[in-house]
Amino acid sequence: MKLTHGERSAAGAASAASRKVKRVALVVALGLATLVMTGCGPRETLRFGWPTGVTPEAKAMGTLWTWSVIASLIVGFLVWMAIFWVITFHRHRAGEDSFPRQTAYNMPVELTLITLPFLAIAVLFYFTVVVENKVESKADNPDVVVDVTGYQWNWKFGYDRIKQNDGSYKTYAIEKGPFELQKEREQVHGHEKLLPAGGRDDNIRDYLRYSSIETLGTPNEIPILVLPVGKRIEFNLAAADVIHSFWVPEFLYKRDVLPFPKQNHSDPRFQIEKIERPGAFVGRCAEMCGTYHAMMNFEIRAVSAQDFSRYIALRENEKLSTAEALAAICEVPTSVTTVPFETRRKTGGDTPKDIGNPFNTKLPNCTTRAMGAS
Repeated sequence: MKLTHGERSAAGAASAASRKVKRVALVVALGLATLVMTGCGPRETLRFGWPTGVTPEAKAMGTLWTWSVIASLIVGFLVWMAIFWVITFHRHRAGEDSFPRQTAYNMPVELTLITLPFLAIAVLFYFTVVVENKVESKADNPDVVVDVTGYQWNWKFGYDRIKQNDGSYKTYAIEKGPFELQKEREQVHGHEKLLPAGGRDDNIRDYLRYSSIETLGTPNEIPILVLPVGKRIEFNLAAADVIHSFWVPEFLYKRDVLPFPKQNHSDPRFQIEKIERPGAFVGRCAEMCGTYHAMMNFEIRAVSAQDFSRYIALRENEKLSTAEALAAICEVPTSVTTVPFETRRKTGGDTPKDIGNPFNTKLPNCTTRAMGAS
């Protein structure tokens, strides 16, 4: 039995449509297979590669990123469909020499194509400003105020003031400049010690802050900044020499640490609403600051509010070091996210591969030490 010309055309069209459906189904199947084989769940997929943060500010930035990518995919899909439509239905065919119908100077179409992109940009700009204001916002009464000092090539952390249970603040800041402290050390040691900055006037580095409870990094010890979960924290940044940068990847936030903030017209303070879970989070200097820039690492150790109060009490009353106070509250006393680097730019292969679990920093079979116990 032979098909007429019209029947053959209809059959060919049906066959072409069937092939298109199969191709679309194949693309969808490949996409689903890729998703399943990578082990990504719906939440990981909707992050579109955005890291998991541990602060509300990081979550807000992640939400903005997700919806921005979704909007971009929608716009991209519409553009692709327009391109495929033109390729499919307006391509040149044999025997057709007429010029396609043009829509130049079609005011409704042109106004639509101009207005829609501006509306999309305006919506994206609005939500960007909302999230930026949340990230940069500062409350008048943070629970913990920390002084962060970057210097070549390490960090110093000090507690400026901490809010007590009755709402008042306990201050640990030392209201003296570096030269006054240096002179006091001279008297203690009984001999003259070299003054910083070549003995120049005290107001050169008067923006640097000092505390009675400090943690100082050394080439042999990673500085650990202990902070409570669920509390608003303010960081006051300052550099003693060149420009550094305070970066905690899990905060999804980086802030330059400048010397002379007043002269540089910069605000050295920023806040986070809270750290949402206990754990250890690596911190780094993200600004090229000299020879050992890559070695300027530190660690944020987030503990419960009760453990934080005990830690501060042990540091204040018993004059324990950071490591000793951490061990006394049953925390791993050394960094579990990074290790000191070999400053001679070589290693014998003895860098440990497993230095601890950043999700669980508690010491096993440990009992919290009571105050005053040795």
